[in-house]
Amino acid sequence: MSWFVASFSIVFVVLGLGWLAYERSRPSARMAAVVGTLAAVAALGRDAFVAIPDVKPITAITLVVGYALGPLPGFTVGAVGMLASNIMLGQGSYTPWQMAAWGLVGLAGAGLAALTKRHMGRFGLALACGITAMVAKEIMNLYTFTLAATHSPAALLATAGVALPFDITDAVASFLFGLAFGPELARLLGRMRARMDVTWQSAATPLAVLAICLMGASFAHADTSREVSYLEGTQNADGGFGGEKGQHSSELYSAWAAIGLAAAGRNPLALAHGGHTVLSSIEVEASTVQGAGDLERTILALRACGGSTRKLPGGNPVTRLLAYRSSDGSFGHLVNLTAFAVLALRAAGEPASSGTVGSAARWLAHQQNSDGGFGYAARGTASDIDDTGAALQGVVAASVPEGPVVAQAVRFLAGAQNADGGYPQERGGESNAQSTAWAVQGLLAAGQRPASFKHRGRSPLDYLNGLLAGDGSVRYSTTSAQTPVWVTAEALAALAEKPLPISPVPGSHAQAPPPANAAVASPPAGAASGAHTGASRVARVARRGLPGGQARLDALARDAGIALAIVLAPVVR
Repeated sequence: MSWFVASFSIVFVVLGLGWLAYERSRPSARMAAVVGTLAAVAALGRDAFVAIPDVKPITAITLVVGYALGPLPGFTVGAVGMLASNIMLGQGSYTPWQMAAWGLVGLAGAGLAALTKRHMGRFGLALACGITAMVAKEIMNLYTFTLAATHSPAALLATAGVALPFDITDAVASFLFGLAFGPELARLLGRMRARMDVTWQSAATPLAVLAICLMGASFAHADTSREVSYLEGTQNADGGFGGEKGQHSSELYSAWAAIGLAAAGRNPLALAHGGHTVLSSIEVEASTVQGAGDLERTILALRACGGSTRKLPGGNPVTRLLAYRSSDGSFGHLVNLTAFAVLALRAAGEPASSGTVGSAARWLAHQQNSDGGFGYAARGTASDIDDTGAALQGVVAASVPEGPVVAQAVRFLAGAQNADGGYPQERGGESNAQSTAWAVQGLLAAGQRPASFKHRGRSPLDYLNGLLAGDGSVRYSTTSAQTPVWVTAEALAALAEKPLPISPVPGSHAQAPPPANAAVASPPAGAASGAHTGASRVARVARRGLPGGQARLDALARDAGIALAIVLAPVVR
């Protein structure tokens, strides 16, 4: 076999293994659409700078996709981006090599995320873009070397030497592109990542939807037995749960199912298949737990199961969560992660008086917007219902002196309610079950009665009851039934009027001791104890706070990136 054939065989094996792994991962249709769109953006970005040799944003885009979304999306964006861009730039025998080289850039981004826990700053991320660009160009030099008449070390060095000025240009350009948009793109994709892994079912006919709405308006469904029975019937043989019946188990859905069942008074550990419970499934899937949001959700699920919140394959989840704590007390400078961290730490037994819980809650309270709501990030981010409900519960669970914070948040939620009694993700949008559940749990934490919050005679609990489907699941909205296991589990906690953290069902054989200082964490009289979180939906990409010198460097790098964008703007146009 010739050197040329052997080298091409290796390249095709790399591409084949990459796409086989992606296909076997069974990405959701929405995630596949996102990856396809990102590949198109990477391709267009490369084509847009065709007039400037070796100045292309595709390396930075690919590395950040891998960093934020994981190895398989990163590999696919790099490989498909190169293939698609060559439709305009010209295909050739080099195309498979480019696909493999930039697919590896995506894998490198995922590796950096695992090593740094997605805590890289702007400069570090940009530096990684520059280094991987140089590595990818060296792979292309190897391709050029395969075409040479002589295959010797001297010939390889000569090939690399000729290409060195172009390689350096590409590395510097990729570094600058990383400075310009790296962290912003990573945060955007991180927020998207938690919301994209969903599946869809066929929507009901208009008559069925009308019947559901009419039933919800005519009676109150206080009994949650049908929802519980639905969840019981969707458990897999390994003890875990998928997004819907028949889907492979996922830690995300297994954790939420455990939380929902416990909230409804059903011991999650009483359900078993061949000795496999939801707790054992969560432990088996522990390797998939990545980032602060995943850890927060898992800790809450372990508590609901009555298991140890400080024991999980891969390390103590509480210790791993604390690694994401920033110097100002927040977790990733994000409202959602900080609120859920407070709830998870309280579930793990941390007293409200502890410095970690207190500083996180104080930072959280200061992020309230002027309209009384909270956004997913710091103060100034547009307020939404989901994060307002979570932040409200975090503040109450930590026993921070309430002042006007709680009252203003309650007023925001009251003003965001739709005419159907439900809540949208953002004010003015379509109501959905999960946002409604978050609002209900936030109101409960504040000592309010959700049933008294009515719009045109319908409360948020009426809205949730109106979404009950014939099989016992709770629909996401009147127009869709996505991820019914997840939606039903979240709705169960709200319908049972038991916000997070959910305590183990009395009599659970693995019951853990109650959280320390539980009396301090209890809501006012008349409200259910605990607080609610949606950590599974909001595992956004976060980075640590930077000390003074690093912060100045971060600002300088950002300014340099803006200057680069201004200089290159005429080329893009």
